[in-house]
Amino acid sequence: MRRLLPFFVLLVAAARLTAAPPERTHDIVPADYASVNAITEIALSPDGKQVAYCLATWDKKSDRRATELWVVDTDGKGKPKQLTTDRANDRHPKWSADGKAIYVLSDRKRKDDTKGITRVWKIWLDGVMPPVAASPDSREPVTGFDYAPKIDRIYYAYDATATDKDDFSALREKFGKIDYGHGKRTVSEMYMNNDDGVPEKVFAGNRYIREFAVTRDGKRIAMVSAIDDSVVKSEGESRVDVWEAGKIITPPTDVYRAKAASPYAWLENLAWNPDGTKYAFCCIHDAYPAEVILGELKEGKWTTKRLKRVANAQKTPFQVRGYGSPLKWVDATRLSFLEESAGTVGWLGVDVERGDTVVNSGTSEVIYAFDRLPGAKIAAFVSGSYQGFPMLRRGWNAEDVLLDPNPHTATWKFPTISHVTWKAPDGVSVGGPLELPHGWKKGDKPLPLVVAIHGGPTTASYNDQRFDPHNGRLYFAAKGYAVLCPNYRGSTGYGDKFLTDLVGNENDIEVKDIIAGIQHLIKEGIADPERIAVMGWSNGGYLTNCLIALKNPAVKIKAASSGAGILDTVAEWGFNDEPAYPMVFKKGPPWEQPELYKKSSPIYGIGNVTTPTLIHVGGNDVRCPPGHSRMLYRALKEYKNVPTQLCEYPGQPHGLGTLTFRTAKMEWDLAWFEKYLKK
Repeated sequence: MRRLLPFFVLLVAAARLTAAPPERTHDIVPADYASVNAITEIALSPDGKQVAYCLATWDKKSDRRATELWVVDTDGKGKPKQLTTDRANDRHPKWSADGKAIYVLSDRKRKDDTKGITRVWKIWLDGVMPPVAASPDSREPVTGFDYAPKIDRIYYAYDATATDKDDFSALREKFGKIDYGHGKRTVSEMYMNNDDGVPEKVFAGNRYIREFAVTRDGKRIAMVSAIDDSVVKSEGESRVDVWEAGKIITPPTDVYRAKAASPYAWLENLAWNPDGTKYAFCCIHDAYPAEVILGELKEGKWTTKRLKRVANAQKTPFQVRGYGSPLKWVDATRLSFLEESAGTVGWLGVDVERGDTVVNSGTSEVIYAFDRLPGAKIAAFVSGSYQGFPMLRRGWNAEDVLLDPNPHTATWKFPTISHVTWKAPDGVSVGGPLELPHGWKKGDKPLPLVVAIHGGPTTASYNDQRFDPHNGRLYFAAKGYAVLCPNYRGSTGYGDKFLTDLVGNENDIEVKDIIAGIQHLIKEGIADPERIAVMGWSNGGYLTNCLIALKNPAVKIKAASSGAGILDTVAEWGFNDEPAYPMVFKKGPPWEQPELYKKSSPIYGIGNVTTPTLIHVGGNDVRCPPGHSRMLYRALKEYKNVPTQLCEYPGQPHGLGTLTFRTAKMEWDLAWFEKYLKK
């Protein structure tokens, strides 16, 4: 799973939406990225009259993005109200039962803190009372929380340490300064606040809780748990447990482990139905469609089953949004979530007992987040489109826009976006978004082409405006390039077979899909065949490495930007934090499938490389460790004498986190391609 703003928000009135749009006069540059705001999470109030949202903005002084809490009325008449201003990363908003406050997880400082410690805070809506730490003043950060509105209690978890005993326990203890591979594990303790606010321990288990959800009456807790906090255990051995009356049981796991398409699944987005009789969660597979799993108590025993994947608007089984979707119960049997199709993300409702679709948004937009109230028709969405960055909506008409977090972009010269399709060599239809510079039209001079390849691969590039430093969106088109974002074989939204075709065929079928897309744009007169570049991050970086390593390619690649790209898939299995990923695609470990590992590793084609290649990687990346990027740099610089530059960002994980580093990457990309794509 190689996966993966001035700051005042204006209400978008219907009058503005119906007025003539302002003239597009602003040429977009990388520095503009600092001004882009994003709504990351939303939550409807109990009466449906307000929606809380977390607004992420960049701060140049601190060099980071942080979220603050806002609310706005759902009738579209009031102005947005900012509830917090201290950039404490308020997240996971949950309304109190009386609608007077909102609980959030925050890194806010108390008076006696030297730095912010993650706690649950209660933010009062009227602003009369200051924020109150709803979890106790512990030195340990809260790792997760939930709220039971019927009893007005919060539940929260902390990390703890478990020591395993074996024949060498005493020796490990004697030489305690050594970092051992095992012997101690991170596990979890869970607490709730009782009636007088004093923490009461719910349990101290021997497992790590990655996520949990509490029923509205607090009587049951569903938990995604594993033996420890490592990814290797969570992706293949985690399970959903249910706590009730002091006891923990494990409902059957075979539906998402032994009998699943792949046993190595991520489990996430737990949700109980309103009466606490059913729960649901997403089962996220590499290389296979995501599934929604249902748990239910029947005749005193918990059962589990897959949600039937009913036909969507395209008459094919729906695909849950790549890497999972929020799950929201409308009532005891109806469940809502996000599903995707050909670069769009819509909203789907399914009756889990009848197994049929009860609602489909039918939108051509891309929904990022949504919320629905049990038993109510009201819903709120965060969605983006061809026309601009994501907005907060209550529906799909112009008057249903509640706010635009980026009104300053009304004069930006956004690229024109369309979804294009082409035929792969085996006749399969492949597609993806195409960004063209503002004002470019058919018949104009062919453009230099940047092929911006998404990560994953079990996700997709989507048909909306997005400013993405990792994957080349917006800033290249703004500079005059055509940008093709191919949803190659293995991507979601194009049917199950399209997704699973990649298993056993990496560095082959998807590379041919991408080459065919380039040839299509050349034939259409859009791309200049003498000015082709490729780039990507994570799996996109891996595919960039594969493309430049081709022998006698059908198209000449003149420049490349490889971001956090794998070079040797055996090393990927051995060094990255999720070894199940290569095992799924290669159908086993290296000693069982040596030929597939070799075939899928671009290192063996490095002798073919002549493409000037810029290399980016985070210094602390455990998903695609920097050794791969250093290896590529060594090969090109010391052995092949191919123009190259390694940009290793100190302290950064799999994605670059600071504004400075993201801006630097964009400027390096542009400068590199400008040099090597000149005629």
